[in-house]
Amino acid sequence: MESCCWCVVTADIPQLLPSSLSLSLSLSQVMCLNLEGLLETGPLKDMDFSVQEGGAPRVLHKFTLEPPAVSFRISGETAGIIDIEPKMGMLYINGSLDWETKQVHNLQVESVDESGHIVKGPYSVTIRVEDINDNPPEFDQKRYFGVVRQNSRPGSNIGTVLATDMDKENTFNSRLHFQIQSQDPQVPETNLFFIQQDTGALHLAGRSLNKRDSPVYSLKVLVSDSKFQTICDVEVHVIDINDQIPIFEKSNYQDVTVAEDIPIGTVILEIQATDGDEPGTGSSFITYQVLEGDRNNTFIIETDPGTNRGFVKINKALDFETMPVYNLMINATNPEPLVSSVQYNSSSLTSFKVVVTNVDEPPVFGKPVYRKEVSEDVPVNTLLMTVDAYDPEGDSVRYSLEGDVRKWLTIDSATGQVYTASRLDREQEEMYSVEVVVSEVSLVLHLLDVNDNYPQLATDYPTFFCYPVSGGEKTLIQAIDADEQLYYSKFTFSLADDMNARMNWEISKANATHAYLSPKHGNFEEKEYNVPVILNDNGNPALENKVNLKGILCTELLLSRQQLHS
Repeated sequence: MESCCWCVVTADIPQLLPSSLSLSLSLSQVMCLNLEGLLETGPLKDMDFSVQEGGAPRVLHKFTLEPPAVSFRISGETAGIIDIEPKMGMLYINGSLDWETKQVHNLQVESVDESGHIVKGPYSVTIRVEDINDNPPEFDQKRYFGVVRQNSRPGSNIGTVLATDMDKENTFNSRLHFQIQSQDPQVPETNLFFIQQDTGALHLAGRSLNKRDSPVYSLKVLVSDSKFQTICDVEVHVIDINDQIPIFEKSNYQDVTVAEDIPIGTVILEIQATDGDEPGTGSSFITYQVLEGDRNNTFIIETDPGTNRGFVKINKALDFETMPVYNLMINATNPEPLVSSVQYNSSSLTSFKVVVTNVDEPPVFGKPVYRKEVSEDVPVNTLLMTVDAYDPEGDSVRYSLEGDVRKWLTIDSATGQVYTASRLDREQEEMYSVEVVVSEVSLVLHLLDVNDNYPQLATDYPTFFCYPVSGGEKTLIQAIDADEQLYYSKFTFSLADDMNARMNWEISKANATHAYLSPKHGNFEEKEYNVPVILNDNGNPALENKVNLKGILCTELLLSRQQLHS
């Protein structure tokens, strides 16, 4: 390339350079552009440039004119700041490029003669914008909230703060670094938390937290790249451990009577348990489940999160003929697991009975419409079809016809078989419609209950008395019998006339159907004990049943029923 030095007086600069370049010169100065060494020159051809974003106006290249060309022109993605000086062929940028807005500018440059006809080109000129670190990292929210149980182990995860950087991904410009700038309060010590510098995951440091030291910690978390930094606030709330179980207000609710056609979603009973743990946490929120008596999930229980009140609702359609009575056992638990030293017990249980009453449902046909094509000349008493219907309550049904204005048909009232009663005539009526009416036929025999069933233990729940005992432990037992509970629903529990039993054990009443069995002292050996219990149903006449409870200390308490009728 030839060496070229152009000395230009200030008055001529506007004709030779872009206005933004010439404006940077003093009117009394002389500018000398040494194109060799400062600016690449050459004939018109395809070019590819890499230019950093931002920066002052600059000249990228000088194209040389080749006669008969007298000037250059440019088109394409100029963004309003990329241009070419037509006479001198200087390709320049008259502003700041922005990588975040556009990474590549595709242009076309051509030379033209005095008549404006293309001499060479168009040639492709590509300007690739290089990213610089001109964007600070930003958190996705200004304040974060986290919770941690006060007995959580060191290293437990609290949450993650998230930040982004608009600079080019996976480069030094966008690589982020997280750190905790401050902790308030600094009790019982500083550095209770640590954050993973690359991910923003926040953890407990070397010790567990105690709510009595501080229920809330405020952290300043800083994120930085190689040039900028941003700060966000993090609040960490210390919540109570789950060391209190839900306790029902009642161990047994009154019977609920509902009709079998009650709509799904209807609330049939409200139940209530309370929990002494910190309100508004998973340790105190109560969930209710039907523990026994509802294999088909006919009922659901929803909890009001504000009051922990439970609403027992119909989940599936009831059917008196399938299930007239439900004996439900409900338990109350927390979503948060209990601490290892606390277990759920009978205080978290309640029971009630749902009595379903019958609704006289109409008979149901097997089909909505019965159709038959038949020749008009069939003989009288020809069997045309059989309609079938059934009564949901199991009653017998009787069939009859309505609308047989021509007296063409007859129906067997017991079987539903339809016959021709007279000659048919298509010319009188081609489509003949008749209604079949079904009525119920039932016989009801009502038996009155007498007290002829001995009381029994309701279930064989596994129960434990673990050695050593201190005296005063309780296990809940329930009595039932098959008689109608409307009259004989109260039971009494007592120990048999046995000296060893009365010295070692005691029974206390819980309610009309339940009692507690407890050891009277802690001086037991680690062996099996036999506890004879008398159940009395208080009927008229009263019936008694002796039940032997065989317990093994530190082993499951098995309920072995031995009936001794008095």
